[in-house]
Amino acid sequence: MKPQTAWVLGVVAIASIVLAVAAAGGAIPPSPHGTSASSASPTQNVTAAPVALRQVDGGQAYYAQFRAGLPAEDSFFPIGVWLESVLDKGNVSMDSDAGINTYVELTANSNVQLIQDSGMFALPSFPHEAAAGYTLSDEVDMWAGPGDAQWTGNYPGEGPVCSPDGTPCGYTIQRDRRALAPKEAMLYANYGKGVTFWESDTVAGKFVRGLQDVVSADNYWFTDPNICGKGEGGAIVDYTRDLNPDECRLAANYGWTIDRLRGLQDPSAMIPVWAFIENGHPSGDVAGTKTITGPELKAAVWSSLIHGARGIIYFNHNFGGPCVTQHVIRDCGKDIVPTLTTVNKQITDLAPVLNAPFLDGAATATGPVDLATKLHNGHVYIFAGANKNTGGAATFTLKCGGSTAVVIDENRTIPIVAGTFTDTFADGNAVHLYSIEGGGSCGF
Repeated sequence: MKPQTAWVLGVVAIASIVLAVAAAGGAIPPSPHGTSASSASPTQNVTAAPVALRQVDGGQAYYAQFRAGLPAEDSFFPIGVWLESVLDKGNVSMDSDAGINTYVELTANSNVQLIQDSGMFALPSFPHEAAAGYTLSDEVDMWAGPGDAQWTGNYPGEGPVCSPDGTPCGYTIQRDRRALAPKEAMLYANYGKGVTFWESDTVAGKFVRGLQDVVSADNYWFTDPNICGKGEGGAIVDYTRDLNPDECRLAANYGWTIDRLRGLQDPSAMIPVWAFIENGHPSGDVAGTKTITGPELKAAVWSSLIHGARGIIYFNHNFGGPCVTQHVIRDCGKDIVPTLTTVNKQITDLAPVLNAPFLDGAATATGPVDLATKLHNGHVYIFAGANKNTGGAATFTLKCGGSTAVVIDENRTIPIVAGTFTDTFADGNAVHLYSIEGGGSCGF
């Protein structure tokens, strides 16, 4: 999501084009929460299934195929910020201290060579020999719409975007931008509410398939003043009504966004989905919005990871609240950065597990949680997050593994009796991560 500039004025107009295109195409709306079209959803449920290993989307060594790209080692997990400026070592130091390792899009005056020399990675929208990839145009699904009309080369506020004026050309823009990218570079693109809410699977899928190598979408469930509406977050209830606050302002919905993007892909050619999460107050001082809290941020991140996200990007700009800035991590540290830093350290410590295969069918749960099961280094890992704002007790049933669940970073253990254990999730932001010995009993 770019800063609030003239593109906002074009969104309402282009949305009508998007909806018209979808209607003309016999559109089927996005699948409701919990019933993603993807047959490879990493989130487990109570239905019995055989235990099977499934690689992360694209495979663990996915990034190795690109020239001078991101590390392919299992110890690396992308944690980025969006549209930062990097001018000196102090900028890099503050971001790195917070656990950031990747810059996704940059200001034109940023020092890309400094980023590389500092052991970090950059994905700018301009070519640079020190870059680790290349960013295509942002949110073209919203401001240009799904279509193949000619692109004028203009961006919103610069004159007509598509030719003929008023016809959608978003597919063309991404193809044209792709043609300008350095050869063999990893290509990344972010989309918005067009792909996630307004467009049919077929129409949105043309953005997600074949245009980039890594994809994301920015749905700010905790802070967006409009996302609870029938035509947006109402996708979760099949567009039948507005969401109430308990349904809408929910960390588990960040996982829904990941499921949406995964479900639009070709199951035989999955690419990594990165999560886009606000770390501040992105929507300005308007009714119905707020600043995200630390517990909400942590829960949003882990919901995304549970649902299969292979990277995290923070929207690092505040357009409202007490600390208006383009650099939340550097300027507003006392409120969100301690939690963000802790979460990022947890992700980095668990990167080999996050990059390891899913162990589908090995664990199920009864209770208000989403979960993913992993197998790494002889241990079964269960990552679980609440999917109801009230929280509640959840009972986990394992088909393999040992007799004790170690609750990671909580200094406690839970006995596993007859293959089951129970834990409490205090509210909708509750997350518990479990490590269980005895993964060899799973047969892999």
